[in-house]
Amino acid sequence: MNLDMRNETDALRERYARRNMGDLYSFTNPDVWQTAQERQRSILSLFSKQLGWKRFDDRRLIEVGCGNGGNLLEMLRFGFAPENLSGIELLEERIIVAKKVLPSAINIYEGDANQIIIETASQDIVFQSVVFSSLLDDRFQIELANRMWQWVKPGGGVLWYDFIYDNPMNPDVRGIKLKRIRELFPEGKIIIKRVTLAPPISRRVCKIHSNLYHVFNIIPLFRTHVLCWIGKSF
Repeated sequence: MNLDMRNETDALRERYARRNMGDLYSFTNPDVWQTAQERQRSILSLFSKQLGWKRFDDRRLIEVGCGNGGNLLEMLRFGFAPENLSGIELLEERIIVAKKVLPSAINIYEGDANQIIIETASQDIVFQSVVFSSLLDDRFQIELANRMWQWVKPGGGVLWYDFIYDNPMNPDVRGIKLKRIRELFPEGKIIIKRVTLAPPISRRVCKIHSNLYHVFNIIPLFRTHVLCWIGKSF
């Protein structure tokens, strides 16, 4: 790893260490489970309608930045087989939690995803969820995107969930525009869905009634994230 890449990895650890979200993302908050359920529905719709997949037990998936394992648990509920799931996580404390909650058949790699050895063209799905918005170095983004693309089988793809707008209250993240996604994966055929009601709006309206999430989410401009399938041709 060159010096610039190592510096960005260390900086990323520091940025994550500074975050203290408290119970902001607790599932006891209605805006949190409304957001999660919308994303789950969108992923399942993409798999079944756009891709024509009706079962997932023979699909291999690796998540870059798997955190505490929550997304991998969702994939288990969707029907993925544990032995076909794996994750990569930079922070040791998150890996400890993930290994407690996930089946032992799911392999969790510890370290920088740019340095983890994954077999080329071995994955049907390479998944990232709000990872790239935390990468502030352009070259680091490019290197990681290239590696992720190498891992994808022909006929598979990158499953991408991230926000597209900058957060003026948080200098440790930046929005990833659609133009940037296309720059990172120039060979990919991209399916795009706008999802996720802006968190400041969803927190306020869900305090009144949780179903107001869907009312306000009808307006596309209020959606802050994109769910993308970046497909690799055979």
